Amino acid sequence: MTQVSEIASRIWGLSRDKILVNLRFLDVALSGIKLAEKAGTEGILCEINAPGEAVIYYDPATILSLYKKNPNSIIRTHLHILMHCIFSHSYRYGRMEQDLWDVAVDMAVENAILSLGISGIEVTGDSERKETLVEWRKKTGALTAERIYRNLKHDRLGVTELLELHNLFKRDIHDSWKTAENTENFEITQEQWKKLSERIKAELKSFSEDKSDDKSILQNLEEATKETYDYGDFLRRFSVSGEDMQINDDEFDYVYYTYGLSLYSNLPLVEPLEYRDVNKIKEFVVAIDTSGSCRGEVVQAFLNKTYGILKSSENFFRKVNIHIIQCDSEVRRDTKITNDEEFEAFMKEGQLEGFGSTDFRPVFTYVNQAIQNGEFENLKGLIYFTDGYGVFPERKPPYPYDTAFVFLEDDYEKPPTPPWAIKLVLPVEEIEDFAEEKTD
Repeated sequence: MTQVSEIASRIWGLSRDKILVNLRFLDVALSGIKLAEKAGTEGILCEINAPGEAVIYYDPATILSLYKKNPNSIIRTHLHILMHCIFSHSYRYGRMEQDLWDVAVDMAVENAILSLGISGIEVTGDSERKETLVEWRKKTGALTAERIYRNLKHDRLGVTELLELHNLFKRDIHDSWKTAENTENFEITQEQWKKLSERIKAELKSFSEDKSDDKSILQNLEEATKETYDYGDFLRRFSVSGEDMQINDDEFDYVYYTYGLSLYSNLPLVEPLEYRDVNKIKEFVVAIDTSGSCRGEVVQAFLNKTYGILKSSENFFRKVNIHIIQCDSEVRRDTKITNDEEFEAFMKEGQLEGFGSTDFRPVFTYVNQAIQNGEFENLKGLIYFTDGYGVFPERKPPYPYDTAFVFLEDDYEKPPTPPWAIKLVLPVEEIEDFAEEKTD
C-alpha cells in the first residue's frame, strides 16, 4: 500500500468513527458499505452490489485533495452516500428522469444530514443550502426525494437553474445506479436495506427527541420502507364467479373434434363449449370524495385508471353494473355505468359535484339502501377515493361487501381508517403518469 493510499484509508476511518460517535444507530448500515480504491476515478461513486452491500469507489489522490480543502468534506460525503443507501434511492433510478432524480435525491439527503444538527461536519455552502431548502420546503411540504422530484417534473426549471441545484447538493456520482435494478439479486439487496431502514427508523425516534424536532429523516425513511401495491391485483380481489362467453379449452376434447373433421370433412363430432366459468368483476361501487381538497384532474385520472383496469378483457364481464357515487357531506350524484359508452360519456362531461365538508357515512347508507332495493345482486366491493379527512361510519356495513379507502401518498399523517376497512395508498406518480398516458 502506498503512502497516499494509507492516508486515504485513515481519512475514511476517521470519517466512520465520527459518524458512529454522533449517530450510533447507523452502525449496522455503515457495516453494509465497503470501501475500495479505484485509481483514476473522477469523484466518488457508490455501486450497489448483491447481497445487501454497497461499495464506495474512490481515487486516493482525490480523497487527499478534498480533505486538504476541508476535512469535513469526507464525513459529509460518507453520510451522503449512506443516506442514499438507507433511503433506497438507487432502486428507482431506472424508472425516473435521471437528471431530475439526481437533483432530488441529493437535495433530500443533504436536508436530512443538516436536520440532524451535528456539529463539526459543516462544509462550504451550507448556509446557501439551508436557505434553498427552506424555500423548497414551502413548495413541497416535505423534503423527500419523491416530493422534490414531483415538483421538478411539474414545474420545469431552466437548464441553468437545474445545474445550479445539481452543483450545490451533489457529492457523489450516480452513474452506477443505472445497473442497480438489473442485478440478479436486486430484490434481496433492496429488502436487506429496507430492513436496515426499519431498524434505523425505530432507533431514530428516541435519538431525535433530544436533538431536533425535524422529521426529514423519518419522512424519507417512510418513503423507503413503505409497502407497494399492484392496483390491478388489488381490484381483482373483488371479482365474482360467473359464466362468460368464450371457448372453454379446459373442457373441450380436440381428439373427437379433429377425428370428426377427418371422417366427415367439415362435420366435427363435438363443438367447443362457448362459455366457461371465470372470476371477473361484475358489480362495483366507486365513491369519490368531492370535498374541496380533492382536485378534479386527479379524480378523473383515478377514475380512468380504475375503469381501465376493470374493463380489461380478463377482468370484466360484458354486462356490468358499476356505480360512480360523488359525495362530500351528502350524496350528490350516482352515475350507473353498464358499458364503455356510458363511462366515456360520464368522463367527457367531467362534472364533479359537491366541494363541501367530508362525511363518509351517507355513501354507505345509500349503497345499503340500494342493495335492499335490488339494485345489486352480489356486490363485492366499494372503493372510496379520498384525502381521508372526514367522518367514518362507526360500524361495518351489514352486507358482505369489502370496503377500501384509497389515498394518494400526499400526506405522511393520514387519519386512521376503521379497522373493518382496507387502507390503500397509491403513489401520486402512478395516477399522474396514467393521466399523461391518456393525454398522449
